[in-house]
Parts: sequence; structure tokens; C-alpha cells
Amino acid sequence: MPEQTRFLELHGHRMALTDVGSGPSILLVHGMMSARTTWADQWDRLAADHRVLAPDLFGHGESDKPLGDYSLGAHAASLRDLLDALDVPSATVVGHSLGGGIAMQLAYLFPERVDRLVLVSSGGLGRDLNPLLRAATLPGSELVLPVLASGWLHGVGDSALRLWRRVGLPAVSPSSTQAWQSLTSLADADTRRAFLATSRSVIDAGGQTVSARSRLSGLTAREVLLIWGAGDRMIPSSHLEAARAELPHSRVEILPRSGHFPHLDEPDRFAAVLADFVRAPDRPAGEITAPAGPSRTS
Repeated sequence: MPEQTRFLELHGHRMALTDVGSGPSILLVHGMMSARTTWADQWDRLAADHRVLAPDLFGHGESDKPLGDYSLGAHAASLRDLLDALDVPSATVVGHSLGGGIAMQLAYLFPERVDRLVLVSSGGLGRDLNPLLRAATLPGSELVLPVLASGWLHGVGDSALRLWRRVGLPAVSPSSTQAWQSLTSLADADTRRAFLATSRSVIDAGGQTVSARSRLSGLTAREVLLIWGAGDRMIPSSHLEAARAELPHSRVEILPRSGHFPHLDEPDRFAAVLADFVRAPDRPAGEITAPAGPSRTS
């Protein structure tokens, strides 16, 4: 389905949005240094039965990068304002990485706007985090990031990847490719400033500083799906156990051939799991079903 990009003004700032399909709404929230286009394979599948909304968060993609607050709460409020502007009363919210933390914050602050919650390799569930992301919050990273994002360095890296493929070495995963390509966005000074503001609001040298674990109990009456890549090197899949301890009736899917971007590494499997979840009948209020336990594919 052709992408339908819209630009909405929220409180004086422009937000880019893909808005496709019709039916019950699904809001797709991307992660840090990412953009709405990482969901393209998924919105093509979901739009047959749903209205799919995939915004670029402020500070990312084609949306504005204003000075100001880039906390989880600020992003959640912007998504609430987006739903208001589109006259969408509520949606199934799917959040990846940083987007998972934002999705949980949205459900906590504005519970009436979240029908079901899907957390994909989500932040906010434990302290552990890839050292590269922790290093980005250190003093002086402002000087290093432009070098890492430079066109020259990425030209060298891209040439190395082409050589890697030419000599028949194992394919680089879509997760790794996406992470590498995401660095190029930081060549833009405004995007880099927004990235540093966002990352420093949730990360320090020791790892993640914001945890949703104490608030997960408020989601026990809600349908929740947890999806993780077994090979995630950004946010370890062990964080699932923290979520399952608070949400014992949530559905868990571990994709064994996926890294940090399971919707890119195993798009067909991811789409099938997500479609099954959003199309299942709502659980009657107060009814709790026995957890099925983790689902693994081979």
C-alpha cells in the first residue's frame, strides 16, 4: 500500500505521520535514532483491517527537532495530542525500544487512550543497556558523535559491508544494518541535539535510569503482548522476566532469529504474531486467562 505521509502541527511544531488503512486504530511508536519507516513492512500488512498511524517522534525523522523537553512523559503527551488532532479516541499502541517506554508512559498517564499494549524489545524494564548507548550520554559525546555520523566514515563502513557480502560471508542482520544506518541521522546538528536530550533523559553511564516496573501492576487488566529478539544486543531479553513478574498474564513471544529489531529481522513472523494479537476478541472486563508462557519458533 502506498505510503500516505501527513504533516500535522502540534503546539507550533510539525510532526510527520504515515496514516494508512481504515478500521480500529494501531499506533506504531519507533525507537531512538529511528523513524516511522522502520514499520513500513508492518503497516502494509496491518492496513488491510486497521487504521495504522506511524509518526516520527519529535526530534526524529521528518518531524521538527525543537528545543525543549524530550522525556518519556513529553513524548507520551505529544502522542496523546496527536490522537486528539486525528479524532482517534483510543488505539492499540505498539512501542519499540524507547517507543516501548513511551507507550508504557502513555498507558500510565492516559489509560483511556490505550486499548492494548505491545512492547517490542522495550526500554524501561531494567538497568542493563548496550555500552555504546551508555557512552553516548557521557560528557564530550557531542564531539565524538559528528565523527561517528560522518559521511566519510559511513562510506568506509558501507564499502566494507559490500565486500563482506561479495566474498560470501554470513549476511549482516537487518537489525545490525538498521543500527548502523541510524548513526547517519546524527550528522544533522538538530537531530544530534535532540538525540542527546532524549538519551540523557533515560540513560546514564550505568544504563537505563527510568524504570516502569513499579507501575506495571496498573496494566494487569489490559491486554499486553511482549515481543523480543533472542539475540538482542541493545536491551537483553532477560528484561522480559521483570515484565512477566508484574504482568503474569501477558503474552510473550521470543523470536529466536531476531536482534533488537524483530519486526525487521523476522517480519513475517512478527506480523503474524501482531495480527493475531490485535484481532483476538477483547477479554471481558475482570476476566483473567491463564498465561500461555513464552512462544518460541525454530
